[in-house]
Amino acid sequence: QVQLVESGGGLVQPGGSLRLSCVASGNIFSINAMAWYRQAPGKQRELVADMPRVGSGSTNYANSVKGRFTISSDNAKNTVYLQMNSLKPEDTAVYYCNAKRVGVGLQIYNYWGQGTQVTVSS
Repeated sequence: QVQLVESGGGLVQPGGSLRLSCVASGNIFSINAMAWYRQAPGKQRELVADMPRVGSGSTNYANSVKGRFTISSDNAKNTVYLQMNSLKPEDTAVYYCNAKRVGVGLQIYNYWGQGTQVTVSS
């Protein structure tokens, strides 16, 4: 099992910045990929950024956040970050940390944090 705890959300003005943190615990050596998702009211959860192969340095971003958001990790702290700059009102959502584990037969197991609210408003 993997446990994920997010922090760092809050209220910020348009153009501002926030850094989200996600601390992983439990069977962290089994994690293959890490990601940040978000869900705005009335909308489906969407992928914001991911590290599809932990340790490879590879990252992907949704088009809507490219150039503004950066996903990174600190292995010594078992923590993944999402640095969010130039925030816009449309970035308002609950942000979720996600970890993926590939099991026997390539079955994918998803683990989720509890979410942290990000509100961008003047």
